[in-house]
Amino acid sequence: MDSGSSGPGSSGAGTPGSADPGGGGISGAACLDGRVHPGRAPLRRLTRFEYNNTVRDLLGDTSQPAFSLPSEDLGNGFGNDADTQSVSSLLAEQLGTVAEGVAQRATATPEALARLAPCASDVTAANEEACARTIIERLAPRAYRRPLADGEADELLALYAAGRADATFAVGVATVIEALLQSPDFLYRVEWGTPDPERPELRRPTGDEMATRLSYLLWGTMPDEELRVAAQAGELSTKEGVRAHAERMLADPRARRVIRFFFDNLLPISNLADLERDAEAFPTFSRAIGALMREETQRFLEHEIFEGTGTWPSILTAPYTFVNGPLAEFYGISGVTGDAFQKVELDTTQRLGLLTQAGVMAGTTHSNLTNPVVRGSFVVQKLMCRVIPLPTGEILEQVKPPEPYTGATARERYSKHSQDPVCAGCHKYMDPIGFSFENYDAVGLFRTTENDVTIDASGSVPGTEGTVNGPIELVRKLAETEEAQRCFAAHWVEFAYGLTLRAEDTCTREAVTAAFEASGYDVQQLLIELTQTDAFHYMASGEE
Repeated sequence: MDSGSSGPGSSGAGTPGSADPGGGGISGAACLDGRVHPGRAPLRRLTRFEYNNTVRDLLGDTSQPAFSLPSEDLGNGFGNDADTQSVSSLLAEQLGTVAEGVAQRATATPEALARLAPCASDVTAANEEACARTIIERLAPRAYRRPLADGEADELLALYAAGRADATFAVGVATVIEALLQSPDFLYRVEWGTPDPERPELRRPTGDEMATRLSYLLWGTMPDEELRVAAQAGELSTKEGVRAHAERMLADPRARRVIRFFFDNLLPISNLADLERDAEAFPTFSRAIGALMREETQRFLEHEIFEGTGTWPSILTAPYTFVNGPLAEFYGISGVTGDAFQKVELDTTQRLGLLTQAGVMAGTTHSNLTNPVVRGSFVVQKLMCRVIPLPTGEILEQVKPPEPYTGATARERYSKHSQDPVCAGCHKYMDPIGFSFENYDAVGLFRTTENDVTIDASGSVPGTEGTVNGPIELVRKLAETEEAQRCFAAHWVEFAYGLTLRAEDTCTREAVTAAFEASGYDVQQLLIELTQTDAFHYMASGEE
């Protein structure tokens, strides 16, 4: 009764067979009553991904310093769930250490200082305080993602003076930068909002707060100058204005970093470079190949979303992938040499779309033997949003993966799940999908036999009629299900808004899902529609 692992995080709550990550609540009809349905606006702390991007754009620091911070609680699966962002003593200490390091690098040389402000390249006793103020007035509003309030620049200048005493200009500036990076106004996305003139019971994000919402959703970093100017000009006070800037931002290459981050967390690919397999059993696999597998998936997703058909069903069923020379040799694909990745057509009798890529198959295998429960659990929980509860208590004590010698194939070893009434209730959702992926071994290579026994790769997709014969039929059928589309949209809502969906978020989820369906399940359009909901434009009055 090995319930397996669903990969990073899980989406929402519910019961086996439920595709409602919000757990029910408000009916769809109630969402069409003409009222505004504001969203929750919890205090969100920058994630490590966002921190690294922000200090890069603020100070030019490309060292990715936030990776030395403690790992985030995955919460919604993406590490940005505001409801789980507690601050441990270790995190508080490390935030100070990281800020100190960034500040030192930003002021380490005359060239580094000059990047903060031209005046810093030729500082004298007569102009250094004025230059320090110039640096403060340039950095602080960008770090805080809002204009400075009266007196804030003076406070920071006093801090500069304290750091400068008995030291150097660079030390004084470093003291300011270190303080900025530890300020709640930098570490948190603070939203006070402003009352809506037509609905005083509601609040709307200010222009700067909306710019921040847009920027961290689509770029994973602080607003650029164009967005800051738009905020001050009132261009972000309407859904139309927000849409126009969202479209501009999505067309920018910076949006691709967010796409990569999202899929690195949704899919079991982020640790492929650390994957270990028995060298005798899998002589062509190495950690280097694992890293290339991850890049294959990311190159494929980026191309399909931005240059290809761009829909979630097309991602699940695309007849091509991207490989370089070493990865092509691993797959047995001829005609590809060198380190550059290139698009290749697939043998669609063996592979089709995202799920049949070796990285996804290897990433859902935790040992040298395949486990159909783990693979099926990943699809059911992460791609269909059906929650499979982990066994507990006495049932957990009975959970033991079958021994390899108990059957020549995985189907023989794991079929007892469907025969055990204690196990069957959950495994009837996972195992039929996992069995259909048995044509891929523990490193994702295609096979037709296991231990010289022909593999039976028949299975089914929960909630659909009939059976499938093998992985190609399975991914095609999965791509046609409404559950897969709704689940994908729900994951994006949770990632974009930094929360786990609850019953009170039903109207937001329904609005995004309906727009996603209307677009033909276009992924870029889904990201645009995330900026058009009531939840993105309104906050309930009194919420902080």
